[in-house]
Amino acid sequence: AAKRYKYLRRIFHFRQMDFEFALWQMLYLFYKPQQVYRNFQYRKETKAQFARDDPAFLVLLALWLVISSAGFSVSLGIHFWGFVKFLLYVIFVDLIAVGIVIATGLWYVSNKFLIKPAYRNQDVEWGFSFDVHLNAFFPLLIILHFVQLFVYHIFIEKEWFVSTWFGNTLWLIALGYYIYITFLGYRSLDILHRTHYFLYPFTVLILLYISTLCFNWNLSRSLMWFYKNRVL
Repeated sequence: AAKRYKYLRRIFHFRQMDFEFALWQMLYLFYKPQQVYRNFQYRKETKAQFARDDPAFLVLLALWLVISSAGFSVSLGIHFWGFVKFLLYVIFVDLIAVGIVIATGLWYVSNKFLIKPAYRNQDVEWGFSFDVHLNAFFPLLIILHFVQLFVYHIFIEKEWFVSTWFGNTLWLIALGYYIYITFLGYRSLDILHRTHYFLYPFTVLILLYISTLCFNWNLSRSLMWFYKNRVL
């Protein structure tokens, strides 16, 4: 609790944050995500915790959420208060609420079933599990809430099968990133075994991807409809 309080208090002290390092982590999450978790190991050795103690990554993630939400607002043609409502939904539902559910579930499973017998006196920090979620969420955010916007109206929203294929492939890549980065996070913990279980959702993901193509179900168009008719 004391560590979490110190972490939250530092959010208001920008001069104490290492934004350059946080940006480096964001870039590495795309092409060398395992490198990010090596730093988590170093933090455990030097500060006795895996979870981040610098909120710079969270602050930059929030900035990306504002930018991507503004782009969505323009794409959906909504007014300023609609943008505020959409931004709050993305932050408190898509990022935080969903993240808490996933992080808590994986934290429980890890501590209950995956701790090596020799390390029963140790456990996975909940803060680490939430950090893993934030790491995995960033590529997903950039692909689905940023890159996709540049081609949505001119290509993805069309009724063509190739549009469905392209849009759904972006979803496949984004969710694939989420699963793989989550797997890397838990694999980096020496106290866990059987971490390959975290890769099993790939099977479900591939089956769902094939099914959506068979039914020509455009996931990107469904997402836009949901945000415009259920959130706003």
